[in-house]
Amino acid sequence: MRKKQPIPSRIQRKTAACALLAAALSIPLTLLAGEARPPHAGETPAQRDARMRWWREAKFGLFIHWGVYSVLEGKYGDRDDYGEWIMYSNKIPMAEYKKLPAKFNPVKFDAKAWVKMAKDAGQKYIIITSKHHDGFAMYRSKVSDYNIFDATPFRRDPIAELAAECRKEGIKLGFYYSQAQDWGHPGGAADPIEGGRWDPGQEGSFDEYLDRVAVPQVGELLSSFGEPPAVIWFDTPIDMTPERGAKFYPLLEKYPDLIINNRLYRGFPGDFSTPENFVPVTGYPGDWESCMTMNKHWGYNAADQDWKSSKELIRKLVDTVAKGGNLLLNVGPTPKGEIPQPSVDRLREMGRWLRAHGESVYGTQAGPFTFLSWGTATRKGNRLYLHVFDWPKDGQLRVPLKNAAKSARLLHAPGAELNVTREPGRLILKVPTQAPDPTNSVVVLDLEGAPEIDPPPTAGAKATASAALPGSPASHALDGTAEGRWRAPEKVKSAWLEVDLGHPCEIAGLGFDEPDVFPRMEQRYTLEVAEGKGWRKLAEGQTDGHGARRVIPTVKAQKFRITMECAKGSPGIAEFQLYRAE
Repeated sequence: MRKKQPIPSRIQRKTAACALLAAALSIPLTLLAGEARPPHAGETPAQRDARMRWWREAKFGLFIHWGVYSVLEGKYGDRDDYGEWIMYSNKIPMAEYKKLPAKFNPVKFDAKAWVKMAKDAGQKYIIITSKHHDGFAMYRSKVSDYNIFDATPFRRDPIAELAAECRKEGIKLGFYYSQAQDWGHPGGAADPIEGGRWDPGQEGSFDEYLDRVAVPQVGELLSSFGEPPAVIWFDTPIDMTPERGAKFYPLLEKYPDLIINNRLYRGFPGDFSTPENFVPVTGYPGDWESCMTMNKHWGYNAADQDWKSSKELIRKLVDTVAKGGNLLLNVGPTPKGEIPQPSVDRLREMGRWLRAHGESVYGTQAGPFTFLSWGTATRKGNRLYLHVFDWPKDGQLRVPLKNAAKSARLLHAPGAELNVTREPGRLILKVPTQAPDPTNSVVVLDLEGAPEIDPPPTAGAKATASAALPGSPASHALDGTAEGRWRAPEKVKSAWLEVDLGHPCEIAGLGFDEPDVFPRMEQRYTLEVAEGKGWRKLAEGQTDGHGARRVIPTVKAQKFRITMECAKGSPGIAEFQLYRAE
């Protein structure tokens, strides 16, 4: 994953074995991007839909970050806040780090228990780190003996065992693979943000590393476990180019059902985009998957007890699905091969909720609403599942829809119809005074026809800014995609974005996404409304680099201004929205 705390590891190459494997797989070492198109580039929309169907219906997966770094339990020197980047963060010499495998003996690893845990949690697929940035392979690789079978006293292949158990239980299995960063093989890339390589043993040709290590190992992952993986999950494409990415194409093209994320190289389209540790406020176009930790680390950290609650995780899952995405929720097993009990407990609670409410999650699509003050919604055709986080105290659930309703009921009580009345621009559902579920109560609403709603007031509005970089104008903040962005010039630390709605609107909510950059921007924001010749403050706050969405005091106005202050760079917004009162 992206640098939380960096790490490297030492990998010993088997040059002859690599060369033989590369030859056997017929991988042209000098393949240029201009000679090949990315995998699946020629498929029709219908073919893509068929290939992606299981993934789109699954919604919920398990991410497993496990490696030899777990031996250190996140502690090095006088600090205990490291994760899978511990080697890089401390610039641990390769020779020192290479001693860790001798201490790595995960005798409590149980593939059956792991898969059962995921299945009971309602997770439909698993992605496991086959090799992270330290270069240590978590399977028996013929390319390098720096792997869990050859270099540890464990002498087992946990990924082979996991693959067999996943097949048995009907769980899809995919592999994370660090194709670029590799701090244990000569020539492997290292993030330049803190100086890049630090050990003489890491020096070498990056292209040779790709040809002799990365490409052959991806070939192994595709062909060594009984059936091809469902997903290949690349990461941190340091020094990767389209030409270097094309080295992998002949392998990937052999597997027409394979799903590939968007991190092979910068600009690689992939099959889905990958926001990390956040749910985009406005969602993303197309297929996307938010990967997320339960605490502050991906890899095991014994000191990190800052756990998200099961309530928060259930709501994040539903929020993700309601915006059209999947949630890939992470666990970091211990050096003994156990999944930490707090992770197990939270997954058990998520599974319990999904067994009662899974109909409102699996196989659904994004809901039609940009904002609901009380929760969110998912959709199947003309049926909406209203996920109510904040149950209305007055017994009236207000839904901003133009449609008439066929029927409404609580998901857990299919025989009890709810009374629905219609007002201009909204439906009002009469609900019990007590929430059926303290975490997320679900109301099933069947409509006459497809959902009809008004677009957000900011759709089509005019935007101006106090300052903007060339190519990052104010209008990009209102383009409806979060792909474009408004960004101030480099040395500017405070800038405002002004939005003219064209006519007065009653506004009750604010939402914005920040540019998906690393390190995160973490901006302070102030929203104001034009009154007379001046501006009146409506709301202010501090982001964590992932934007904000909130209720604000209801106001009827035409012009609004948001001021962004950024200490880590220039201010900016990827997408900005204002929301009507319900």
